[in-house]
Amino acid sequence: MAKRINLTRPELKRQRDILARFQRYLPMLKLKQQLLQVGLRDTDTRIEQIKEKYSALENIFSSYVQVLNEPAGVPFNQLATPSQVNVGNENIAGVEVPVYEGVRFDEAQYSLFATPPWLDRALADRRSLTELNSELEVLRMRRAVLARELARALQRVNLFEKVRIPEALEAIRRIRIQLGDEMSAAVGRAKIAKERLISSV
Repeated sequence: MAKRINLTRPELKRQRDILARFQRYLPMLKLKQQLLQVGLRDTDTRIEQIKEKYSALENIFSSYVQVLNEPAGVPFNQLATPSQVNVGNENIAGVEVPVYEGVRFDEAQYSLFATPPWLDRALADRRSLTELNSELEVLRMRRAVLARELARALQRVNLFEKVRIPEALEAIRRIRIQLGDEMSAAVGRAKIAKERLISSV
C-alpha cells in the first residue's frame, strides 16, 4: 500500500530533496559495507592461521604432558599464565574493533640445576600456546563486532535500495502526474473561458 502524500509542488521539492539525500548517502553505506566485509574476511583468514599454528604447537606440546606434574616444585601452569593481555583498538569504516597487541608473562624464576633440562623448552612452548589462544580470543571478539556492524550496514543498504529510494521515486512520479493533469485541466479551462469570452463579444 502506497504512503499517502500531498500531490503538491512543495511536496515534490521535498521528495526530490529526500531522494537526493538518499542517493548521496547510499554510496557511503556501500563503501562501509565493503570495508567491513574485507575486515571480516581478513579476520576469518587470521583466525584460521592461528588455529593451524595452535594445532601444530599443541601436537609438539603434547609430548611434555606426561612429565609436567609440577617438576621439582615449579608452578608450571602459573608461569604459563599471562599477567597481562594487551588489547588495542582499530577503526574500520567508523567501527572500533579490538586489536591483539601481545601478552606479558611474569619472569620465570626457578633453579636451572634442580629442574629437568626440557622444562625451559616446555615452558616456552606452553607460553606460545597461551599467546595464540589469547590472540584467538581477541580475534573472535573482533569478528563478532565486525559481523554485527556488517549486518547493520547491509540492513541500511537494503532499506535505502529497496524501500526508501523506490518510495521517493514513486512519490515524485505520482506528484508529477497529478501536477501535469492539473496543468492540462487549467489549460483546458483557460481555452474554454477564452472561447466564451470571444463568443460573447
